[in-house]
Amino acid sequence: MQSSIDPDSAQKRVEELRAIIADHDYQYYVLDDPTVDDAKYDMLFRELQLLETQHPELVTPDSPTQRVSGSPLPAFSTLTHHVPMLSLNNAFSDTEVEAFDRRVREALPESSEIVYDCGVKFDGLAVSLRYENGLFIRGATRGDGQVGENISANLRTIASIPLKLNHAPPLLEVRGEVLMLKKDFHTLNEMQKQRSEKLFANPRNAAAGSLRQLDARITATRRLTFFAYGIGETDWGAIPPPTTQSVLLDYLSRLRFSIGDERKLAFSSQDLLSYYQYIHEKRERLPYDIDGVVYKVNDFAMQQIIGFVSRAPRFALAHKFPAEEMKSVVLDIDVQVGRTGVLTPVARLQPTFVGGVTVTNATLHNEDEIRFKNIYIGDTVIVRRAGDVIPEVARVVIEERPADAREFVMPKRCPVCGSETLRLAGEAATRCTGGLFCPAQRKQALLHFASRRAMDIDGMGEKIVEQLVDKELLKTPADIFSLREDDLSSLIRMGDKSATNLCAAIEKSKTSTFARFIFALGIRHVGEATARDLAQHYGTLEALMSADTESLQTVPDVGEVVAESIRHFFFEPHNIEVIRALLASGVHWLDEKKETAKGALSGFVFVLTGTLPSMTRDEATERIIAADGKVVGSVSQKTSYVLAGESPGSTLAKARKLNIPVIDEPRLLALIDGEKNTGGSV
Repeated sequence: MQSSIDPDSAQKRVEELRAIIADHDYQYYVLDDPTVDDAKYDMLFRELQLLETQHPELVTPDSPTQRVSGSPLPAFSTLTHHVPMLSLNNAFSDTEVEAFDRRVREALPESSEIVYDCGVKFDGLAVSLRYENGLFIRGATRGDGQVGENISANLRTIASIPLKLNHAPPLLEVRGEVLMLKKDFHTLNEMQKQRSEKLFANPRNAAAGSLRQLDARITATRRLTFFAYGIGETDWGAIPPPTTQSVLLDYLSRLRFSIGDERKLAFSSQDLLSYYQYIHEKRERLPYDIDGVVYKVNDFAMQQIIGFVSRAPRFALAHKFPAEEMKSVVLDIDVQVGRTGVLTPVARLQPTFVGGVTVTNATLHNEDEIRFKNIYIGDTVIVRRAGDVIPEVARVVIEERPADAREFVMPKRCPVCGSETLRLAGEAATRCTGGLFCPAQRKQALLHFASRRAMDIDGMGEKIVEQLVDKELLKTPADIFSLREDDLSSLIRMGDKSATNLCAAIEKSKTSTFARFIFALGIRHVGEATARDLAQHYGTLEALMSADTESLQTVPDVGEVVAESIRHFFFEPHNIEVIRALLASGVHWLDEKKETAKGALSGFVFVLTGTLPSMTRDEATERIIAADGKVVGSVSQKTSYVLAGESPGSTLAKARKLNIPVIDEPRLLALIDGEKNTGGSV
């Protein structure tokens, strides 16, 4: 099929889609805090796939279509999957299922007798369990498909995961889904309600949050269940390996893994569709949540012939259920301010019963979404629980629009603090500029200000900040320097000695550097490297605060968007009030514009990846910056070196493709010591 847009427009849209999908991947897979529903995500992904098919010259190795999405949380150590954990291609219609069956038959000899193994698509968290000589050794999340999070301790708390297998091969990696049964989810939420704690939105979020607790004792209090659906790396030894998916599942069942009861073999596309309809009708009666069914060619030898695409197997397909839809009316559109200052419009709906719950609100994401869907206040709309989780306004019933329907206008002032709002070029989000003052952003701003790479107030972590804000002892970062030992010792789990230590850390942090202070302010788009460049360029706070956008753009790597963000931050009176209060409390630094000898890494740009042998990546970053080097997040032609440790991920491959020198920790230290000829593998 020919593209309906020209190559330049296609490239621009492809780049835009990749950025949007990367953001959604981070929210969904890393933070377990999705900002869009599955249906919207699938629409974006399919649009990108279509554009890349029509314009194959635009396909790049870093496209979301070329890899499995996600990345491990830094709080867990990582484990490498020697056999990648791939995702599945999705189908949403009978036609797509029939096309899948046709492609399978075309890939095999005409005489082949094709059998499909059919099962439900569990709605949980994919994990891999490694057994050596029958003993559970470790387990990991899927992560990005190549590297996952080591959650072995938490997996050991799940009663349905055997810790020892009888008659097992020397090596067996069992893959499946961790989820929470519906009855256990309701029990958990009842307990949360009795303790006046936050309720979980759905069983999947409850399972993911429980499984990724840093304290395994918390996981043990939550009833989680594991269902096996396949294997990864194996060494069968003397055991004859299974030759089909159905035989494999029978074998896993004999090893005492739960595999689910809703299995069936199919012999045609019509059989597949009949199975889908059967499960769809039975869905609500199942003890666990599912979001579709999965079809796999049963014979493993046939699977190998059919093969893979870069992101998914060709021999398998996920047939997903549609979101349930109902009519409602948009009574009003309110605006909520998130912890990072993003203004999110929310539709207040006439109550409607969708997907088993009464829906009264639906996020509209941003102003562009409202304009794209042409939503007015007063409109009759179709509401769906997309992915059966997040309520969404799917579309407007335009023929039922009343004469008095009103267009929504994003407020120019923050509805929480009254500061000016700003939407930067190239961004969909509108943000409050009162980052140091806005109550909605208070906890986030304080945590960032006190963090180790900002003002470095040792001991002022999330629990302490939450209590101080809830007690109204902290409203802005300047209030930190007015805290007394009596204020701190009254907090939960804060004794007299801890209070004394924290007060000492607060006092110590008053003597900082200009670069750290700029970074601590939390100006959008101003990271550590940019903060350091600003400090070196302007030298004084007064000079920086009075700089216009033209002047700011003379600073290295500060473009129009970053300059505008900085200028609006210092233009907001609320922020200036807090800054003046910080200076009045004794926060200070030396003049950093004075001429100094350049460090050994001056002019060098580094990208860090993997786990280093004796330093954390934060420590390595600090060493590089102290030697006048620069650390950025992604590899480009401007990169001087990639510092690689254990399990480096895709960054290393990209560096080698661009012929960027790759060094290890000892070579970095040699560079810092001034030894220029350290080499590097490429």
